[in-house]
Amino acid sequence: MIATDTATEAEAERLLRALLHVDCEPGGRTWNYETCRAIAPLTFEINRIKKEKDAIILAHSYVEPEIIYGVADFRGDSYYLSLKAREARAKVIVFAGVVFMAETAKILSPEATVVVPDRNSGCSLADSLNGDGLRQLKALYPDATVVCYINSTADVKAESDVCVTSGNVYHIVANLPAKRILFVPDRLMGQNLRDELKRRGVQKEIITSDGTCIVHDEFGPADIAEARGRYPGLKVVAHPECTPEVAAAADFVGSTGSMMKFVKTSAAPYYLMLTECGLVGRLQVEAPEKVFIAGCRLCPYMKLNSLEKVRDALIAPRPDQIITLDEGLRLRAARCIDRMFELSPTI
Repeated sequence: MIATDTATEAEAERLLRALLHVDCEPGGRTWNYETCRAIAPLTFEINRIKKEKDAIILAHSYVEPEIIYGVADFRGDSYYLSLKAREARAKVIVFAGVVFMAETAKILSPEATVVVPDRNSGCSLADSLNGDGLRQLKALYPDATVVCYINSTADVKAESDVCVTSGNVYHIVANLPAKRILFVPDRLMGQNLRDELKRRGVQKEIITSDGTCIVHDEFGPADIAEARGRYPGLKVVAHPECTPEVAAAADFVGSTGSMMKFVKTSAAPYYLMLTECGLVGRLQVEAPEKVFIAGCRLCPYMKLNSLEKVRDALIAPRPDQIITLDEGLRLRAARCIDRMFELSPTI
């Protein structure tokens, strides 16, 4: 079925209502009727194919806004999308994000065909450590409880005791009985975890591997000082993948979802978002009254996702786009993730 002119115009109007306020665009695009009409046939086609294929699209907040608001069934951070993957009953899951997220979806929804729009959409954190590397670390610290950040590969999850996200890491680690924690793969989040637990009076030895996020490790305290000087009343919002110096200077540090909640529910004349630019785009859609100053950075891996790649992965995914996991490894990784759901704080 090809979209008629009337259907295309209706789809363009729908997209314009969603994207009108987004101006955090790497290519300098302006979302107006013409730009929305240009992509409307493609979003119309993708949404039609989804129904035919019994498919859903999960989109991380860092991908392009036309994916998030044009074709995604669920949009959010890693924890939220993990829940939706676990609950999914669709035959096909297209994960517009990065590969480790699609692996997590396959771990949690093994009967579904899980595909990624671009197999090169990696992650500097997940790619910094594999299962062999973690086994070597475990041999050095055999008495440690292994906690892996969700930004890790399936084989790392399979070697870990419990998975965490940036939203539940403090709660879960604080309540583990072990005093020695091997936290992988994010060194900076491990340092922030160490500092926060000390502030709370929780005694833990935190040992980390050496990965960092190529987006969040680039921010520095000078960025904050310069912005505060120019924008009185500014609120600085950061992710725990940032350096401890940035976390200490920020007004709020939290997960992607909690950063959104903070901005939506607080009153400030300006916001500096020390995270990936896609989150600013989402906030411009969902909280258009807020004012953001420049500061966010792009994730080159997230930006490999596109509407055209989503469509192609839906119609006829190539073998490299289909996520496959050894069943034994998948079951071990699933235990690690299930443990996270068991230990996460109730909201």
